[in-house]
Amino acid sequence: MKSNKKGKKRQTASTIRPRKPARKSRSISKRSGFFGSFVSIAALCSIWGLAILLAIGVYQATQLPDLSDLEFKKRDIAVSLSDSRGQKFAAYGDFYLEPVTFNEIPGFLIEALVATEDRRFFQHWGIDPLSLARAAIVNLKQGKIKQGGSTLTQQLAKNLFLVFDRSVERKMRELLLAFWLEMSFTKEQILALYLNRVYFGSGVFGLRAAVLYYFGKPVSELRLYEAAMLIGILKAPSKYNPRTNLNIAKKRTAQVLDNMMQAGFLEKNALEKHAKYTVKIKPQLNLQKGTWYFADWIRERAEAYASNVYLNKRVFTTLDPSLQKKAEAALANQLNRVNSDKQLEGAVVVLDATGKVLAMVGGRNYFKSKFNRATQSRRQPGSVFKPVVFLAALSTGLSPETVISDQPLEIGSWRPKNLDGVYRTQVSLRQALQMSYNVATVRLSERIGRDLTIKMAYRLGINSKLDDKPSLALGSSGVSLINMTAAYVAISNGGFPVEPYGISSIVTEKGELIYTRREQTPTPIASSKVIKDMNRMLEDVIVSGTGKKANIGRTAAGKTGTSQDYRDAWFIGYSEGLTVGVWVGRDDNRPMRKITGGSIPAKIWAEFMVNVP
Repeated sequence: MKSNKKGKKRQTASTIRPRKPARKSRSISKRSGFFGSFVSIAALCSIWGLAILLAIGVYQATQLPDLSDLEFKKRDIAVSLSDSRGQKFAAYGDFYLEPVTFNEIPGFLIEALVATEDRRFFQHWGIDPLSLARAAIVNLKQGKIKQGGSTLTQQLAKNLFLVFDRSVERKMRELLLAFWLEMSFTKEQILALYLNRVYFGSGVFGLRAAVLYYFGKPVSELRLYEAAMLIGILKAPSKYNPRTNLNIAKKRTAQVLDNMMQAGFLEKNALEKHAKYTVKIKPQLNLQKGTWYFADWIRERAEAYASNVYLNKRVFTTLDPSLQKKAEAALANQLNRVNSDKQLEGAVVVLDATGKVLAMVGGRNYFKSKFNRATQSRRQPGSVFKPVVFLAALSTGLSPETVISDQPLEIGSWRPKNLDGVYRTQVSLRQALQMSYNVATVRLSERIGRDLTIKMAYRLGINSKLDDKPSLALGSSGVSLINMTAAYVAISNGGFPVEPYGISSIVTEKGELIYTRREQTPTPIASSKVIKDMNRMLEDVIVSGTGKKANIGRTAAGKTGTSQDYRDAWFIGYSEGLTVGVWVGRDDNRPMRKITGGSIPAKIWAEFMVNVP
């Protein structure tokens, strides 16, 4: 297939000399005079029409873009995510690879493309009048648009520079760009540019990416039937996608093979032979429903870390696939037992001692709701906030055995109440946290000063706005599950605050390192003695306090939490290096049927932890 650029020089407007008109006879009839006037007017209109078209063409020519970097005009970058074992589990964005050269493209793929999309490609100069006329006839007969008539060069021009628009101006630009491309590049170069830019469905652009995506092989190993299937996709990428509509894609492939035979590229016996080819489509990534919540969260951070690198990226994450499955199963099992409440939602976050996110479940079903309740939701934590108050109190020199009153308390017009409606005379700080006494906790917060509680919360890594009011001690300010869980990590790991993270490193498609996480050296939030005392107090919650249903038969610590009117139920706890946060509630913030942090959330936590080796 050779370019047609060589040969006889094309005649241009500047080389054509208009003939001088013959002199008219003075003796003409009135009728001929009228006809002559009509012709003159028509000629004048034609001249003005041509002048206007020429002016439009000249203007559009001044607006033509730079053609010097067509190979680098790319679309949105592709980002693939890998778990902690190096296995890919999600991908985003447009997928493309390095451009192919013309010599890399199999001849039969070129034949399939030309036979199907532009049979006179090697004869025209960017625009094919015969194809346009044929399309117009078909469309008139059908009474609707059935054929387009655009050449491959026109399609390339539209793909590179134009947006979808049915205006005359856009069509003029398309025609000019088609001519310009033909004058600037060989036919071979145009074909390569087209195949490197064209859309093959599923976010895949370009031949090399399409061959890898659908067949899992390099371009050099492509078979004729596979090539025909790829060309078949171009007509309607969603409809003829072999991953989603394989039978329909096969029918379209048969049409492409027939086109090749009609164009003289295939003999009938060869057609029959290739039509029997058994195509193997590369399977999609084996995705878990729950991983998409984590994937969305990671995607935002990956873009922030490497937004200036315009290359395909691979993000290595902290996701542990085994723990992810266990977290999803525990949430689903416990929520499904509440058969009468289909609106009940939940979320789970699993962190290690450094803040590494090992698992994340943002809801019951990602495909019904993409809202991530583990990271995007700000809900009242209720009593899971209380350890912040007690940690601040211990830091002032108080001890777990310090006694405080649990008698009724009035602050302005507000009167905090204990959940059980019972008030005790004197209780130790240990007892107050163990049994989650509200009045004693509020009195303690007011005694040490709310400012100390707020400062401790921020030192623990809580980044939500905290209202400076008495109800702060009972978790009245909204926080995210992941943020609140990270605060507990700082208690479990010896007092070192952490920032939850899910990205270990980011590399380009060629393996070049873009980002790697550096180890942090945080300042302890409190003395080792204070942290030890806090840990023992939280252990008591599970052993003999409100968190008994979270008892897993080994050393563990945690806290229950229930917001006002049972709108939120929490349990956050830790054991053997893992800190797990659980939230249960409704998206519309309506009260639940007396579900507390010590019921379903504690059971979810326990089911997960029991299954962790």
